[in-house]
Amino acid sequence: MGEGHLPVLVDEVVSSLAIGSGSSVADCTVGGGGHAERLLGTTSPDGRLLGIDADRAAIAEAKRVLAPFGDRVLLRQANFEAIYDTAMDAGVVPLDAVLFDLGLSSYQLADATRGFSFAADAPPDMRFDETRGLSALELIERSSERELAGILATFGEERRAGRIAKAIVAARAQDRIVTAADLAAVVAAAAPGRPGGADAGRIHPATRTFQALRIAVNREVEVLSAGLAGALASLRPGGRMAVISYHSIEDRIVKRFMVRESRDCIEDPLPPACTCGHRAQLRAVTKGVITAGADEVRGNRRARSAKLRVAEKLA
Repeated sequence: MGEGHLPVLVDEVVSSLAIGSGSSVADCTVGGGGHAERLLGTTSPDGRLLGIDADRAAIAEAKRVLAPFGDRVLLRQANFEAIYDTAMDAGVVPLDAVLFDLGLSSYQLADATRGFSFAADAPPDMRFDETRGLSALELIERSSERELAGILATFGEERRAGRIAKAIVAARAQDRIVTAADLAAVVAAAAPGRPGGADAGRIHPATRTFQALRIAVNREVEVLSAGLAGALASLRPGGRMAVISYHSIEDRIVKRFMVRESRDCIEDPLPPACTCGHRAQLRAVTKGVITAGADEVRGNRRARSAKLRVAEKLA
C-alpha cells in the first residue's frame, strides 16, 4: 500500500481489541483492507473476518487485497447500520471484536469520478453507495439557502455557513456549479482562509463544506448511532468495539454512546431511585482517546486527526 492508503492506528487497534487465534471480527468500514489484513494476521490460522462497506469499489479492492486469506474472509456490500443483520446472515454472531474506521478513505478521494476531492473534474456526488439517495449536487440543487446554511453549520461546524450558502445559491442560479472543483472554488471565493491564521496552508477553505455535504448525503450521523447499537448487540460478553473518528461530530456521538452504555441509569438528572430500567452493557477500555504519534502522522497525514476509543461488552 502506498502513502495515503495506510491504515490508521493499526497497532493500537489490534492491541486494544485483544483478539487472537480463532477470533471472529467485523471490520465495518473495510475500505482497502488495511486494518483487515492485520486483524486476519492476528487471528490466524482460523479466525474469520466479516468486511462490510457501503462502497462497491471498496469491496472490490478489499476482495483483491484479502484474497490470500481465502474463505476466512466474508465481504458484504452493506451499510454498517445493518451490522447486526449482516453479521447474523454471515453466521458470525456473536463477534469477538468490531472495528469502525469512520470518515473518507483515500481510495474515495483518489477516484476523480466520485467528486469527493476539491480538484475533481466531475460532479460532486459524494455518496458511498452511488445507487442510493441524492448526490451532493442534487442536494445543493434542491435545498434552499436556509437549508444549506443549516447543513453546513450542523454537519460542518462552519462558522461562515450563511455566507457560503448564499454564494452557492447564487452560483447555482447561474449554472456555475457543475464539478466538485467548481463548488470548491465558489466556497473559497466566498470564505477564503485567513492569511496567517491557524489553518493557513493546511486546510482548504471548502473542507468543512465538503464534509457537511458528505455527512448529509450519506446520513452519517444517523447511520453511526444505529451502527454502534448494532455492534453492541453483535458482540459476545467480553468482546470489544473500537471506533476511529476524524472530526468532533463523530467523536461526540461515539463518546456519548459509550458513556451512556456504561451507566446503569441514564435518566438526567439522576433520580433518587432509577426508574428507567437501563443497565450498563459496556466498560471503557481506553481512558479518553488514543491518538497517533508524531512518526505515524509524518508518514500518514490522515492520522493527524484520528481519535480511537475502545469499549468492552459486559457479561
